Amino acid sequence: MDRRFANIFGLTEEQAISLLKTSSDRLEDRCDRYVGASHLANFPTERSIRALIETLRDPNPATYHRIARRKAVESLGRLKAAEALPAIRACLVDEDCYTVENAVWSLGEIGTEDETIHEEIARLLARPGQNYRSIIRVLSKFNYKNALERVERLTESEDETVASAAISAIARLAGDYSGMNRVVELLSHANVNVRRACVQDLIDARYYDAIPHIARCPVSIVFRLRGIRSLANAGIGEGSITFAQIEPDLDRVVRDRPGDLNMVHEYDRTPSLEFAIGELYQTDFGRCYLASQTLLDVYPDRAAAASIETFEEKAHHDYGAHYHVIKLLGWLGGGDAYDFFVQQGLHNKAPQFQKSRAAAAIALGELGDRRAVPLLQECLSTPIFHLKYACLMALEQLGDTLGPEMAAGDEDRLIRLKARARA
Repeated sequence: MDRRFANIFGLTEEQAISLLKTSSDRLEDRCDRYVGASHLANFPTERSIRALIETLRDPNPATYHRIARRKAVESLGRLKAAEALPAIRACLVDEDCYTVENAVWSLGEIGTEDETIHEEIARLLARPGQNYRSIIRVLSKFNYKNALERVERLTESEDETVASAAISAIARLAGDYSGMNRVVELLSHANVNVRRACVQDLIDARYYDAIPHIARCPVSIVFRLRGIRSLANAGIGEGSITFAQIEPDLDRVVRDRPGDLNMVHEYDRTPSLEFAIGELYQTDFGRCYLASQTLLDVYPDRAAAASIETFEEKAHHDYGAHYHVIKLLGWLGGGDAYDFFVQQGLHNKAPQFQKSRAAAAIALGELGDRRAVPLLQECLSTPIFHLKYACLMALEQLGDTLGPEMAAGDEDRLIRLKARARA
């Protein structure tokens, strides 16, 4: 599990428990009980688990207590606290739909072979207002085939994220993959949340034919890499696919050129330079990629200066835009690009900017300056997959042969295979 953001609140276990044991009306910030419940996910101790269970059983109906209960349920799932199963199971009949949703998720994380619990979860598919997508995914995870007919009815749901999950579950529970093309088609949906959900459903169904389509889906590289890595590791592990088959798609995702994506948005007229730069700050990466391609095609002589100017104003606060600007400058080059990529990207250790480090590695490969070789080799010791893979690609572009030798024994299967393919 990625723990880079784990200690974001900076609390001790004792402090977090103390917050949970304090009524919200006695706290300086009423959200502090939520903070305490969230932070205890970092402490797999009997004390923390007991405090979280006590929070579940807190009958106080006040809003901030209810919110803390929701988070306590989730934290117990993150801790995989099997001793909390009875308390979490009791939450399945809670009046608060979000508490129920978190209880379903946590039961899926902890795991149980008790089919009476599986059936209680399945009955929630008939409860109005619930998150059916979450319920379907957990039933599929439990391989609860008695829910198959109820899940099948939701393959025609108006909510595409629910329909996608249901189709994936049918594939997993019944071995029927006939509907999976519908899920692949949803990778081109205009709504970014649908596209992200579909990637997860393709992972759940282990639908290896989707790998090239995921590589071209205009969502954040985080989602695409998660999808391809999960499917590649599963498929290679069971002998269904080879690294050589998926390497071009993995390279395409890590390089992340907008021209390699299937765009889902379009402009009705050529946008101004200012508008296109502003689109790099969108939360829907589909819009960011369209803007990047437009800047490369329409404003290649002005885009670098304009993006740097905006970068200095606000991109250092926006990790998505930070990533897109570094990528854009990697293709445009010029000026003090080398120092910029090293200082703003490759050496940026802030956890929210890790995508930018990989983007900088690719940019340094594009730049062709061999001063980057030892810096890229040094980054091969990082635990971050995206960065290591990008460094191997950049080192290959720079003509280095030592990097692949250094990574040939890496603990990550895909990094090992990439290194050995280039050694």
